[in-house]
Amino acid sequence: MGSASKQSNSTGKQPRPGSKAANQADRRARIAELRAVEERRERRNKLLTIGISSVLVLGMIGGGTWLTLDAKHKSDAKKAAAAAQVEAQKKAQEAAEKVDISGVKTFDNLGRNHVTTAVTYPQVPPVGGDHNPVWATCMGNVYDAPVKNENAVHSLEHGAVWVTYNGKASADDVKALSEKVKATPYSLMSPYPDEPGTITLSAWGTQLVVDSASDPRVEQFFTKYVQGKQTPEPGASCSSGTM
Repeated sequence: MGSASKQSNSTGKQPRPGSKAANQADRRARIAELRAVEERRERRNKLLTIGISSVLVLGMIGGGTWLTLDAKHKSDAKKAAAAAQVEAQKKAQEAAEKVDISGVKTFDNLGRNHVTTAVTYPQVPPVGGDHNPVWATCMGNVYDAPVKNENAVHSLEHGAVWVTYNGKASADDVKALSEKVKATPYSLMSPYPDEPGTITLSAWGTQLVVDSASDPRVEQFFTKYVQGKQTPEPGASCSSGTM
């Protein structure tokens, strides 16, 4: 019987249910099925992982591209606005230069030597001449005490407008002029008790006396003479001078 059984199995006939061979066959089938299920699960997870990764990568690329384009757009807009402002200021100054401001006095033949001694100037306040090697800082600086003539004159040489006033100027005028100066690079302001006029605006070789900050010629003077054509050294620094 044993020999007959072996011969029957070797011919490919199905083993008897419950026999050892049948149990081994069932076990192998279950293992194969489990492996197939696991392989399908791994393929599904792999595809899901690839999909999620692709979405994240595309999102990062898209987000990075958007941020780059947004930053470039903001930078371009900022540059365009700055260029437009410069162009507007240029046109305003060109228009102002064609306007004759009533009461403006001009002075020629002004020395430009650097000296370390006190200088006697013919104008009060001075509008030019020999001056100290160090300028008065004039980036919208408002001084509450007089500055030295020799330093302020050097500021004028660099294209600054110097606003001075005496005790006849009202508190409102002083405040209004201070705000104007603070908003204007290449300008400075200081008290000048000995000046004959109430408020004096000075640029290199140029001067205007007014009685009030509301005088429209104040705005005209700033527009025309801050870094105006009268400037001996246009673009020279107005910062890091003496305070």
